[in-house]
Amino acid sequence: MIRAVIFDVGECLVDETTEYGTWADWLGVPRHTFAAMFGAVIAQGRDYREVFQEFRPGFDLYEEREKRAAAGKPETFGEDDLYPDVRDALAALRADGLWLGIAGNQTVRAGRILRELFATDVDLIGTSDDWGASKPDRAFFDRVAEVVPAEVDEMLYVGDRIDNDVRPAAVAGMHTALVHRGPWATIQWNSEEAKKLPTFRVATLLELSGLIRAFNESER
Repeated sequence: MIRAVIFDVGECLVDETTEYGTWADWLGVPRHTFAAMFGAVIAQGRDYREVFQEFRPGFDLYEEREKRAAAGKPETFGEDDLYPDVRDALAALRADGLWLGIAGNQTVRAGRILRELFATDVDLIGTSDDWGASKPDRAFFDRVAEVVPAEVDEMLYVGDRIDNDVRPAAVAGMHTALVHRGPWATIQWNSEEAKKLPTFRVATLLELSGLIRAFNESER
Protein backbone atom coordinates (compact mmCIF):
# COMPACT_ATOMS: atom_id res chain seq x y z
CA MET A 1 0.00 0.00 0.00
CA ILE A 2 1.31 3.44 -0.95
CA ARG A 3 0.19 6.20 1.43
CA ALA A 4 2.80 8.92 0.83
CA VAL A 5 4.43 10.33 -2.30
CA ILE A 6 7.67 12.30 -2.06
CA PHE A 7 9.07 14.20 -5.02
CA ASP A 8 12.58 15.11 -6.07
CA VAL A 9 12.93 18.71 -7.30
CA GLY A 10 15.23 19.25 -10.30
CA GLU A 11 13.94 17.67 -13.53
CA CYS A 12 11.07 16.13 -11.59
CA LEU A 13 9.10 19.21 -10.59
CA VAL A 14 11.39 21.94 -11.94
CA ASP A 15 12.71 22.20 -15.50
CA GLU A 16 16.32 23.29 -14.96
CA THR A 17 16.91 24.58 -18.49
CA THR A 18 17.01 28.18 -17.32
CA GLU A 19 19.21 27.42 -14.32
CA TYR A 20 21.92 25.68 -16.29
CA GLY A 21 21.71 28.25 -19.05
CA THR A 22 22.50 30.98 -16.54
CA TRP A 23 25.44 28.96 -15.24
CA ALA A 24 26.81 28.78 -18.78
CA ASP A 25 26.43 32.54 -19.01
CA TRP A 26 28.20 33.00 -15.68
CA LEU A 27 31.09 30.87 -16.91
CA GLY A 28 31.19 32.72 -20.22
CA VAL A 29 30.57 29.49 -22.13
CA PRO A 30 28.11 29.08 -25.03
CA ARG A 31 24.96 27.44 -23.69
CA HIS A 32 25.01 24.62 -26.26
CA THR A 33 28.64 23.83 -25.37
CA PHE A 34 27.82 23.70 -21.66
CA ALA A 35 24.81 21.46 -22.38
CA ALA A 36 26.90 19.11 -24.52
CA MET A 37 29.54 18.75 -21.80
CA PHE A 38 26.80 18.28 -19.20
CA GLY A 39 25.40 15.34 -21.17
CA ALA A 40 28.84 13.85 -21.69
CA VAL A 41 29.63 13.95 -17.98
CA ILE A 42 26.30 12.30 -17.09
CA ALA A 43 26.75 9.61 -19.75
CA GLN A 44 30.18 8.83 -18.29
CA GLY A 45 28.60 8.29 -14.88
CA ARG A 46 30.42 11.24 -13.33
CA ASP A 47 29.11 13.80 -10.84
CA TYR A 48 27.41 16.66 -12.70
CA ARG A 49 29.48 19.16 -10.71
CA GLU A 50 32.52 18.00 -12.69
CA VAL A 51 31.04 19.88 -15.66
CA PHE A 52 32.10 23.14 -14.05
CA GLN A 53 35.62 21.83 -13.55
CA GLU A 54 35.91 21.14 -17.26
CA PHE A 55 35.50 24.84 -17.98
CA ARG A 56 37.11 26.29 -14.86
CA PRO A 57 39.42 23.98 -12.89
CA GLY A 58 39.13 24.55 -9.15
CA PHE A 59 35.56 25.83 -9.49
CA ASP A 60 33.79 25.92 -6.11
CA LEU A 61 30.02 25.68 -6.63
CA TYR A 62 29.05 27.04 -3.21
CA GLU A 63 31.46 29.94 -3.49
CA GLU A 64 30.26 30.79 -6.99
CA ARG A 65 26.63 30.71 -5.82
CA GLU A 66 27.49 33.37 -3.27
CA LYS A 67 29.29 35.44 -5.90
CA ARG A 68 26.27 35.25 -8.18
CA ALA A 69 23.97 36.36 -5.39
CA ALA A 70 26.28 39.25 -4.53
CA ALA A 71 26.29 40.26 -8.20
CA GLY A 72 22.49 40.32 -8.27
CA LYS A 73 22.30 37.16 -10.38
CA PRO A 74 21.36 34.43 -7.91
CA GLU A 75 20.20 30.99 -8.92
CA THR A 76 16.43 31.09 -9.04
CA PHE A 77 13.33 29.44 -10.44
CA GLY A 78 9.62 30.14 -10.38
CA GLU A 79 6.21 29.11 -11.60
CA ASP A 80 7.26 29.34 -15.25
CA ASP A 81 10.01 26.78 -14.62
CA LEU A 82 7.67 24.09 -13.30
CA TYR A 83 6.88 21.24 -15.65
CA PRO A 84 3.33 21.70 -16.99
CA ASP A 85 1.97 18.54 -15.35
CA VAL A 86 3.10 19.40 -11.81
CA ARG A 87 0.11 21.34 -10.48
CA ASP A 88 -2.51 18.96 -11.86
CA ALA A 89 -0.58 15.89 -10.68
CA LEU A 90 -0.29 17.21 -7.13
CA ALA A 91 -3.97 18.11 -7.08
CA ALA A 92 -4.95 14.62 -8.26
CA LEU A 93 -2.78 12.88 -5.67
CA ARG A 94 -4.08 15.16 -2.95
CA ALA A 95 -7.66 14.33 -4.01
CA ASP A 96 -6.75 10.65 -3.69
CA GLY A 97 -5.99 11.25 -0.02
CA LEU A 98 -2.24 10.74 -0.27
CA TRP A 99 0.30 12.50 1.94
CA LEU A 100 2.64 14.59 -0.25
CA GLY A 101 6.19 15.79 0.27
CA ILE A 102 9.07 17.38 -1.62
CA ALA A 103 12.65 16.41 -0.73
CA GLY A 104 15.74 17.00 -2.83
CA ASN A 105 19.32 18.19 -2.98
CA GLN A 106 18.67 21.90 -2.74
CA THR A 107 20.11 24.99 -1.09
CA VAL A 108 18.48 27.00 1.68
CA ARG A 109 17.56 29.63 -0.93
CA ALA A 110 15.91 27.00 -3.14
CA GLY A 111 14.06 25.69 -0.10
CA ARG A 112 12.55 29.12 0.48
CA ILE A 113 11.43 29.30 -3.15
CA LEU A 114 9.90 25.83 -2.95
CA ARG A 115 7.93 26.83 0.14
CA GLU A 116 6.62 29.90 -1.65
CA LEU A 117 5.55 27.81 -4.63
CA PHE A 118 4.14 24.74 -2.88
CA ALA A 119 3.18 25.73 0.68
CA THR A 120 -0.49 24.85 0.12
CA ASP A 121 0.10 21.86 -2.18
CA VAL A 122 2.21 19.49 -0.08
CA ASP A 123 2.57 18.49 3.55
CA LEU A 124 6.35 18.84 3.87
CA ILE A 125 9.29 20.40 2.05
CA GLY A 126 12.81 19.32 3.03
CA THR A 127 16.20 19.99 1.45
CA SER A 128 19.68 18.59 1.79
CA ASP A 129 20.85 21.88 3.28
CA ASP A 130 18.04 21.70 5.86
CA TRP A 131 19.01 18.19 6.89
CA GLY A 132 22.78 18.18 6.48
CA ALA A 133 22.54 15.09 4.28
CA SER A 134 22.34 14.80 0.51
CA LYS A 135 21.38 12.20 -2.03
CA PRO A 136 22.38 9.53 -2.74
CA ASP A 137 23.55 9.07 0.87
CA ARG A 138 21.41 6.72 2.94
CA ALA A 139 21.20 9.41 5.65
CA PHE A 140 19.08 11.56 3.35
CA PHE A 141 16.51 8.82 2.78
CA ASP A 142 16.57 7.84 6.45
CA ARG A 143 15.68 11.46 7.20
CA VAL A 144 12.80 11.29 4.72
CA ALA A 145 11.59 8.13 6.43
CA GLU A 146 11.72 9.88 9.82
CA VAL A 147 9.59 12.86 8.83
CA VAL A 148 6.97 11.14 6.66
CA PRO A 149 4.00 9.79 8.67
CA ALA A 150 3.95 6.38 7.02
CA GLU A 151 5.94 3.16 7.07
CA VAL A 152 8.92 3.21 4.75
CA ASP A 153 7.36 0.57 2.49
CA GLU A 154 4.27 2.80 2.17
CA MET A 155 6.32 5.62 0.62
CA LEU A 156 6.85 6.32 -3.08
CA TYR A 157 9.87 8.42 -3.99
CA VAL A 158 9.60 10.05 -7.43
CA GLY A 159 12.67 11.23 -9.31
CA ASP A 160 14.42 11.50 -12.65
CA ARG A 161 17.65 9.69 -11.78
CA ILE A 162 18.49 6.05 -11.15
CA ASP A 163 21.72 6.84 -9.31
CA ASN A 164 20.52 9.65 -7.05
CA ASP A 165 16.82 8.85 -6.66
CA VAL A 166 15.56 5.40 -7.56
CA ARG A 167 18.43 3.17 -6.46
CA PRO A 168 19.07 4.72 -3.01
CA ALA A 169 15.35 5.10 -2.27
CA ALA A 170 14.81 1.43 -3.13
CA VAL A 171 17.74 0.41 -0.92
CA ALA A 172 16.09 2.38 1.90
CA GLY A 173 12.94 0.28 1.42
CA MET A 174 10.75 2.72 -0.51
CA HIS A 175 8.75 2.22 -3.66
CA THR A 176 10.05 4.36 -6.52
CA ALA A 177 8.91 6.03 -9.72
CA LEU A 178 11.21 7.14 -12.53
CA VAL A 179 9.91 10.04 -14.63
CA HIS A 180 11.20 10.21 -18.20
CA ARG A 181 12.46 13.76 -18.61
CA GLY A 182 15.61 15.80 -18.17
CA PRO A 183 19.14 14.74 -19.13
CA TRP A 184 19.61 11.97 -16.55
CA ALA A 185 16.40 10.08 -17.30
CA THR A 186 16.93 10.52 -21.04
CA ILE A 187 20.40 8.97 -20.80
CA GLN A 188 19.51 6.28 -18.25
CA TRP A 189 16.02 5.31 -19.44
CA ASN A 190 16.97 2.23 -21.46
CA SER A 191 19.47 0.81 -18.96
CA GLU A 192 18.63 -2.53 -17.37
CA GLU A 193 18.42 -0.94 -13.94
CA ALA A 194 16.01 1.73 -15.17
CA LYS A 195 13.80 -0.95 -16.69
CA LYS A 196 13.72 -3.29 -13.70
CA LEU A 197 14.22 -1.29 -10.50
CA PRO A 198 11.43 1.33 -10.33
CA THR A 199 8.00 0.38 -9.11
CA PHE A 200 6.63 2.67 -11.85
CA ARG A 201 8.10 4.22 -15.00
CA VAL A 202 6.17 7.26 -16.17
CA ALA A 203 6.31 9.78 -18.99
CA THR A 204 4.33 12.30 -16.97
CA LEU A 205 3.49 12.80 -13.31
CA LEU A 206 -0.18 12.68 -14.27
CA GLU A 207 0.14 8.90 -14.59
CA LEU A 208 0.90 8.47 -10.90
CA SER A 209 -2.63 8.80 -9.55
CA GLY A 210 -4.01 5.93 -11.61
CA LEU A 211 -0.95 3.74 -11.13
CA ILE A 212 -0.97 4.18 -7.36
CA ARG A 213 -4.70 3.53 -7.18
CA ALA A 214 -4.32 0.29 -9.17
CA PHE A 215 -1.30 -0.74 -7.08
CA ASN A 216 -3.15 -0.15 -3.81
CA GLU A 217 -6.20 -2.07 -5.00
CA SER A 218 -4.00 -5.01 -5.94
CA GLU A 219 -2.56 -5.01 -2.39
CA ARG A 220 -5.94 -5.32 -0.70
